[in-house]
Amino acid sequence: MRIDILTLFPDMCMTYLEESVIGRARSSGKIEIVCHQIRDYTQNKQKQVDDAPYGGGHGMILTAQPIYDCFMDLCDQLGVRPHLIYMSAQGQVLTQQKLTGLSGMSHIAILCGHYEGVDERVIEEIVDEEISVGDFVVSGGELPALLLADGITRLCEGVLSEPLGYEQESHYYGLLEHPHYTRPENWRGRQVPEVLLSGHHARIEQWRREQSEQRTRLRRMDLWEKHQNQHC
Repeated sequence: MRIDILTLFPDMCMTYLEESVIGRARSSGKIEIVCHQIRDYTQNKQKQVDDAPYGGGHGMILTAQPIYDCFMDLCDQLGVRPHLIYMSAQGQVLTQQKLTGLSGMSHIAILCGHYEGVDERVIEEIVDEEISVGDFVVSGGELPALLLADGITRLCEGVLSEPLGYEQESHYYGLLEHPHYTRPENWRGRQVPEVLLSGHHARIEQWRREQSEQRTRLRRMDLWEKHQNQHC
């Protein structure tokens, strides 16, 4: 799979993309992630990518031309048009199910906004969908784009040692994950649950399932109700 990130801060993105799971996946060739500097596609000597909004208002808006030209150049280089996602607070909220769907694509591109946003016309022209990482606002689309890229990468074949690396995590089956424990057995008077020391795999799996359901009911009633409706 290949992911292309269109951004004003490629170095910022690459710092993260070179580390940990996603860095190893890139190094081993299991996924390809390339960052593109939108500013390189400006048509003015000042390399200015933003301008004041029509109608007045606070802040600056990313202009359509450099974003469009950056994406079109990417399409020309690849000989194919990737699925373009714009990271936006107005987009569909990202879920594990959405990540699973995107991980099945061979190629996506991610547009990172900045300042007060981007010219609506370039969204209408080239963007396939808008995605939000939550009901809050950050300074730019780079962090959300990295979250999206990371979430997709770890679902790609061969990135994690085995599917259980993500199948037993929160949200994969619509529930929150069970609690985890490691050595020592007793820490500051807090004991590891006896069932986890029993070696009885069926009992352990039952306990984990019960803990997962209990946590979801207590912490995310919205997820629990959705899970219940899907399994009626």
